[in-house]
Amino acid sequence: MFDFRQLRYFVTVAEELSFTRAAQRLYISQPPLSQQIQALENDLGVRLLERNKRNVSLTEPGKLFLEQARQILDKAEEARAQMADAATGFSGKLRLAYTVSVTFHPALPQTLLRYRSFAPQVRLILSEMYTEQQYAALLAGELDVGFVRDEPEHTGMARHLRLDVIDREPLLLALPSNHPLAGRESIWLREAAMEAFVVQPRELAATLYDRLAQIAAKANFHPQIRQHAQQINGLLVLVAAGMGLALVPASMRSVSLPGVSYLKLEDPDAYMLLALASRVDDPSPVVRRFLSAMTEPE
Repeated sequence: MFDFRQLRYFVTVAEELSFTRAAQRLYISQPPLSQQIQALENDLGVRLLERNKRNVSLTEPGKLFLEQARQILDKAEEARAQMADAATGFSGKLRLAYTVSVTFHPALPQTLLRYRSFAPQVRLILSEMYTEQQYAALLAGELDVGFVRDEPEHTGMARHLRLDVIDREPLLLALPSNHPLAGRESIWLREAAMEAFVVQPRELAATLYDRLAQIAAKANFHPQIRQHAQQINGLLVLVAAGMGLALVPASMRSVSLPGVSYLKLEDPDAYMLLALASRVDDPSPVVRRFLSAMTEPE
C-alpha cells in the first residue's frame, strides 16, 4: 500500500514534470525518487507518468490520481493540525456551567467573549446549574468548569477541586423604594432586624440563604422569612411588591426594576464568592488552556 511519502514524491514530480527538479526540491537524489514513483505505480497497477530522456508527462490515470493525491495530503495535513490544536487545547469541547446569579455578573459574558475569540474552534456546552450540583457534576466527570458561588461544603470534596477566585462580590440589601430606610447609602443588618425577608429556598440557593443567616446571627437576630422565590430575580419582584427585604449580589443592580432600591451592607462578611471550579487532576488540554487563558491578567 502506498504511503504519504510516495504521494508527496509523485505530486512534486507531477508539478515539476522533471525528476531532476523534483529531486532538488525534495532534497533527495534522483535514483531513490524514481524508485519510489515506480513502486507507487506498481502498487496501483497503472502508469502515472510517461517519461523519456527529455520529457515527463502525466498519463490520464496520472492526472486523476494527482487530484486524489493532493486531497489525501491536504486531509492528512488538516488532521495533523487538528490533533495539534487538540493537544494544546485549541479544539475540542468544554462543558461549562454557571449559577443563575452569575448571569447578572459581567464576568460571565466577558469570559465567554474572550474565550470565543481566543479558541473559536472549541465547542462550548453551557448549562445553568446550582453550585452544589456543579461540584457533584465536576467530581462525576460530567462537567469541566463551573462558575460557582461558594466553596465546597466538605473538605473531602475540596481536595479534588481547584478554585480560581474571580470576585468577592458585595452583597446589598434590596428594599422597596418607599421604605423609610431607602434613602440611605448603607446599613447595618441589625437595623432591619424587625423587617420581613424574602429568600430563595435553601435547597436551591444555600450560599445566599446561609450568608443572610450568618450576618443576622452576628447581629443577634433570626430573619423573619415571609416568602420564597425560586429564582434570584424573583426576589426583586417580591421586594417591589412590598413583601419584604432581600439580600442580593451587587450585580443584581443591573436589573432595573421600578420600586426597588439597594443599600450597601456594613459587614465584612457581606459578600458572595465568584470562582471558577475545576478538577485538580483534569488532564484535558482544553480545560488547562481555558483556565490559563481566563485567569491570567489581560
